[in-house]
Amino acid sequence: MIDAGNVAAILLAAGRSERFGGDDKLMALLDGEPLALHAARRIVELAPGRRIAVCQGADGPLAARLAALGFEIAVNPHPERGLSQSLACGVAAAGSAEAALVCLADMPFVTTAHLEALLARFDAETAPVVASKCGDMAMPPALFARSLFGALQTAEGDQGGRALLSGAALVAADAAELADIDRPGDLPVS
Repeated sequence: MIDAGNVAAILLAAGRSERFGGDDKLMALLDGEPLALHAARRIVELAPGRRIAVCQGADGPLAARLAALGFEIAVNPHPERGLSQSLACGVAAAGSAEAALVCLADMPFVTTAHLEALLARFDAETAPVVASKCGDMAMPPALFARSLFGALQTAEGDQGGRALLSGAALVAADAAELADIDRPGDLPVS
């Protein structure tokens, strides 16, 4: 188990959202609030030692809203390089945190209780990677020990930390909680 105060929570919010069409997916409204803010609020409720949001720019509307929630903004100037580039930017900003909790801004249904369960399962020696599990698949949100920060910063493409998830300790959640929004049709109709 790790105390939330020793964790840097990294919200990856710099993707290009190509499958969503021309609109900014993370600013699309879900229950009257931009999609990304749902995931951000669960991180705020967790109260980690640091909150870092990786965005395409520091001056955009999403970055401004995340900064207002107390997130440090780490800029990914090359989102075309894939998820791993955003992950590297976030981990570089994590400083001396004992672990990094990586969350995706397009996963608005993850609960604070699930994030807490990931932290409860963590052990730097015996479970240095803890991932969410849906069926047989390991996926984000995921928690990585500081000893793995170097590997996270050298990953390439859209795989991010996926290679490290193969040996992860797993915390189950149902598919609805771990659903991500890729296309406009994925948004629930209000």
